[in-house]
Amino acid sequence: MTAHALTDSWTMTRRELARWGRQPVQLVVNLVFPVMLLLMFGYLVGGGRGVTGDYRDYLIPGMLALTMAFGLEGTMLAVTQDLNKGVIDRFRSMPMANGAVLVGRSAADMLQSALALVVLIGVGVALGWRPGGGPAGLLGAMGLLLLFRFAMLWIGIHLALVAGKPEMVQAVQILVWPVGFLSNALATPGSMPGWLGTAVEWNPMSHTATAVRHLFGVPGTESGHAWAAVAWPLALLAVFFPLAVRRFARLSR
Repeated sequence: MTAHALTDSWTMTRRELARWGRQPVQLVVNLVFPVMLLLMFGYLVGGGRGVTGDYRDYLIPGMLALTMAFGLEGTMLAVTQDLNKGVIDRFRSMPMANGAVLVGRSAADMLQSALALVVLIGVGVALGWRPGGGPAGLLGAMGLLLLFRFAMLWIGIHLALVAGKPEMVQAVQILVWPVGFLSNALATPGSMPGWLGTAVEWNPMSHTATAVRHLFGVPGTESGHAWAAVAWPLALLAVFFPLAVRRFARLSR
């Protein structure tokens, strides 16, 4: 990416960050929602089928991965609103790098996602959870989680560009829920029916959750999932990043 493209992308990132000041409620909701899910599944709904030991050690890393899959609708809505309000047409008339709008939006989302991870980890610690693995394990886990988020984000951006209208975003967002809940975030695949457990084990999010648990030193966690936790998001990015940029270029003509 050239210096010109980087400058344009940073300008679009600052534009998206400025929305936080105008819409603070949306930012707060995005940060509070995963905390509510953690408290609900940890203390109200329960769960943990097949989990040995303290369920919090298993649940919190899974909730961190689940948080990275959810909450894409903010970015998807922003993209479709820009398309329908003619903002993209105004940007098109400027000497701006192709795709800088999408890169800026994704960068702002990643900053919010990193903040959400910090908040959720802080809540977990307040509840008595103590991640193992030391600083290296913590940074490695956050890196895998943000990589998974980045891949999910570009899938969402592409689907938003295909949907084209804000009212279609909610219907598209529903597709994310099976990815999140058909995973090992809340229960072990071994406690599920055979066919379902197999599907859960193949879910890219399950590899991320398992790798994160291993980095956090959760007892009984399988090792060797880090490569899949890296390979799956990179493969998804290799498909959906160029698709999104190409779709955006076609819409901007």
